[in-house]
Parts: sequence; structure tokens; C-alpha cells
Amino acid sequence: MSFLQRIFLVCLLVFVVQHSSEAANYIEVTAAGNRLLKLAVVPPQPMGAVIRPELANEAAELHSFDLTMSGLFAAERRDAAPLLNGLSLTPVDFVPWLSAGYDLLIRGEYELRGQELTLEFRLYDVVAKKLLTSKRFLGREKDLRRYAHSFSDEVLRALTGEKGSFTSKILYVSNQTGNKELFLMDWDGFNPQQLTSNRSINISPDVSPDGREVIFTSYKRGNPDLYKRALSSNLEVPVSSRSGLNITGSWSPNGSRIALALSKDGNTEIYTVAKDGSSPTRLTVSHAANVSPAWTPDGSRLAFVSDRLGKPQIFVMDASGGNVKRLITSGSYNVNPSWSPKGDKLAFARSAGGFQIFVANADGSGETQLTFEGNNERPRWSPDGRLISFSSRRGGQEAIYVMRADGSGQTKVSRTKGNSQHPVWTPRGQ
Repeated sequence: MSFLQRIFLVCLLVFVVQHSSEAANYIEVTAAGNRLLKLAVVPPQPMGAVIRPELANEAAELHSFDLTMSGLFAAERRDAAPLLNGLSLTPVDFVPWLSAGYDLLIRGEYELRGQELTLEFRLYDVVAKKLLTSKRFLGREKDLRRYAHSFSDEVLRALTGEKGSFTSKILYVSNQTGNKELFLMDWDGFNPQQLTSNRSINISPDVSPDGREVIFTSYKRGNPDLYKRALSSNLEVPVSSRSGLNITGSWSPNGSRIALALSKDGNTEIYTVAKDGSSPTRLTVSHAANVSPAWTPDGSRLAFVSDRLGKPQIFVMDASGGNVKRLITSGSYNVNPSWSPKGDKLAFARSAGGFQIFVANADGSGETQLTFEGNNERPRWSPDGRLISFSSRRGGQEAIYVMRADGSGQTKVSRTKGNSQHPVWTPRGQ
């Protein structure tokens, strides 16, 4: 079987079984009977006088988790004999890896000089006995996880033609300080950092398409107003502080407009405004509450939630406000619409014995329930569409989870104290 045939076979597989891995603080997912590409991940070896096995193990565990969660691999951390002359000068002995049933192999090396880090990873096709891709990084020790995530992205690019989303971050809301503030973390929950510190209620964040700015609703002046700030700055600029609600802001795909819900007219309606808050255009006209606008990736339509039929349901309309129709026709209570990056799927939450996450086709057909445990809300797709983040309460505090797009591999990733909710992905590489 050729390597491309093996890739095609794996792309058809669905994972259904999960177990915990305490060493990595992850839940690894396997699928008995399914043929995954078996990937050996060897910790990078030191090439200088400084030996830091904990850094090497961290990189190997990270690659194993990233690539297992991609849905293509059964990735395993494995030890191996050192490459005496380094990656470039020592030929890889593929025989033991092939005998052990591996399809792929990741090896690497690192050198530390003070805080300066040189790091290189290589991906090999064990069956074809050849190098598939490699990447070298020069930076600081603190950049180790970012570099390792970047190589995970490169592995997917080399095998599928599309980079992964492992260098993306997740923006979310946490009350660990006693107030609802915005935080930012790596997609796997590491390196959380607090963004806002206004000691108020900050909710419903959304990241601009270029990954530089975030909009969110804040009560810091008493009214729920929409604010904007750069991820690299602490300055919070009002975008919409009209009378009443200014909520559920959503960037257009080209970043020129923001859709949001305003109640300045009495009931809550969907509007779009320029990114500075000017030029408001009303899209919905009804006596019901209309909230949570979500742009299709091409910017031509908006899904939104309306209770015009008595209970919240998901509707869709043109970006101009025309051709309104109900999109999700099953269930009595549907909220939190989120389009996949290709626009072919819609994730949403439904009240069904607690809130659960569902996915449907773009026309509302073919519903599939993804979660069955606890209360699960606010799904958001990763930039490559392979993963979905969501907030979940499962017998304790609310936390941020990530799962594959088919619902498998549900993994708690948030590590901050208190409740965490409203997850939103940044673009890749941000």
C-alpha cells in the first residue's frame, strides 16, 4: 500500500474510545480495530554541553498529543539510541521502526546556550525510508512549546497539504480573579495569560480575521457595551455604547464590519457596524429577540438566533438582511451557531437533557449530536476545521474543552481556576 493510500485510509477513520494519560495531563484517544498511521515520537537529543531531558520530553509529549488529536495518527513517545553525529550526519536505521509496525518517525535535536535555543525536528516515512519534512528554529528556551506546535502544523501540511491549527490560541472568559475577565492560552491550555483587568463582567469575545484585535461586551461602565482592543495592547476602545444592549459581536470575514445585537429600538435586533462602530445598518425587523450573529466564511450570509417562533431557534439570512429562513428545524431550543471554516457545516448547542453540541450540514440537514455528558455550549471551530472548542460543565466548574470535529477525543484543556467559558480560536500562528 502506498503512503498516499495509507493517508487516504486514515482520513476515513472515526475515533470513539478515550483513556487518560496522567504523565502528559491529556486524554489520549485510540480506536481499537481502526488503522491509524502509527507514529513514533522520539524526544529530541542534546547536541551541546547542556542536557535538559525535561525539555526534550515536553516536546515529545506535545507532538504526541497534537498529532493524536488531529485524527490521523496513533502517536507514541518512544526512546531511541542517540544519533552520535547528529541528525544531518547520522543515517536513520529504519529497520527497528519498521519491525515495530511504525509508519512515521519524528526525531530531533536541540542545543541550549544560556537562554538561546536551537531546535530541529524531522519527519520520516519509515516504510519508504525517506525524509518527508524538517524544520529548524532559532530562539529562546521559552519558545520551545511554540516551536514544537509549529512543527506539528508542518507535519499535517506535509501529509495533507493543509497546516494544522496547533499554533493557534484560544481566547476565553474566566472568573478566577472574582470577575469575568478575558484570558488567552495555547490551544492545549498551556501558557494562560490574563488580557483584561477592568474588574467587571466581560463576555462574548471574538477575534479579528488578522488575529490582531478582539471585540467583547463589557459592563465596566454599567451598560453592556461593545469594546475593541489589540491583543498586544491594554487600551480598550468603545465600539458601540448605544442605549441598551450591545452584545454578541462578530467580525466579518474581511474584517471591515462587525455584526452585533442592539436593543436601542426596544427589542433586540441584528445590526452591522463599521469596525469603529459607525455606519450602523439594521438587518432584522421583528418583535422578537435576535442575537448571536455568525458570518459564513465567504461573508455572504449570517446565521443568528431568534425567538420569533416562541423559543430560541437558528435562522439564516443574507448579509443584507434578506431571505430570512429557519435553518435548524429540529429541536425546540437551539443557540450558539458557528460555521466551519469551509462553510459546509454548522455547529450549535441544543437544550436536550442539558445543553449538548450538535453539527449539521450548511442547509440544516444531517444533524449529528457530538456531546452527551454534562452541559456543553458555545462551540467554535479551529481554523483548519479539524477541532471544535466548547465550554462544558461536567460535575464541577465550567471549563474549556476541545474535541475532534466528529465529537471524539473530548479533552479538558483550560487550566485556570474558576469557571471558563466563551472559547474563541485565534488564526493560525497568532
